[in-house]
Amino acid sequence: MATGRTHRPATRSRGIPEATVARLPLYLRALTALSERSVPTVSSEELAAAAGVNSAKLRKDFSYLGSYGTRGVGYDVEYLVYQISRELGLTQDWPVVIVGIGNLGAALANYGGFASRGFRVAALIDADSEMAGKQVAGIAVQHSDGLEKIIDENGVSIGVITTPPGVAQAVCDRLVAAGVTSILNFAPTVLSVPDGVDVRKVDLSIELQILAFHEQRKAGEEAEAQAGAAAVAQAAQENNGKGPDGDVPAVMPA
Repeated sequence: MATGRTHRPATRSRGIPEATVARLPLYLRALTALSERSVPTVSSEELAAAAGVNSAKLRKDFSYLGSYGTRGVGYDVEYLVYQISRELGLTQDWPVVIVGIGNLGAALANYGGFASRGFRVAALIDADSEMAGKQVAGIAVQHSDGLEKIIDENGVSIGVITTPPGVAQAVCDRLVAAGVTSILNFAPTVLSVPDGVDVRKVDLSIELQILAFHEQRKAGEEAEAQAGAAAVAQAAQENNGKGPDGDVPAVMPA
């Protein structure tokens, strides 16, 4: 397995759209689950449902990979796992540093899913001198004074920032200056980076706010539906007992 920061995924050079790249991990997760159940093949409809996309979009995404499946059979699960893993650069080892070992940083360090997906936590870094030397997830926390040396010695190109927002930009600047070219930012702030550096932002509060918006909209729609039903019931009650001409009761002839 290759290591080091000089090995980059080939998706950009092959012209794969960013939207497709963002969906590849979803396909890989679904395919990995199928592989663990020893499922040999899967149809586009089944895989699309498992990944939460429509089948036409899935087939279009896979066409960028040069994978079209077999009519009547579907896609070979193991080959797709390899193909997507290769495209995402997961067939090599990616050393990662996490900067800011508070509750969130420690939780990420303890997450077991990184290693199985090709990401090795090479170092944990924190500015608190009292944290230095403490073991988190079996790794000794190192002081941020040695950040540049740590990056260089481990060949790190991916950094994870879990610091308070007030220091996130300064940490980002040091990571970039040390050679890090991809950053996953959990700090609730926007980072400024030079060309050639990729930043992915994860803001849990924003995601919760979006969910709150949808909940409010659903509540409003439910209230409107209930009001509409009440209006229909009221109108029906007011018309109860009236004849076909409205206010004149229908009377049968004697």
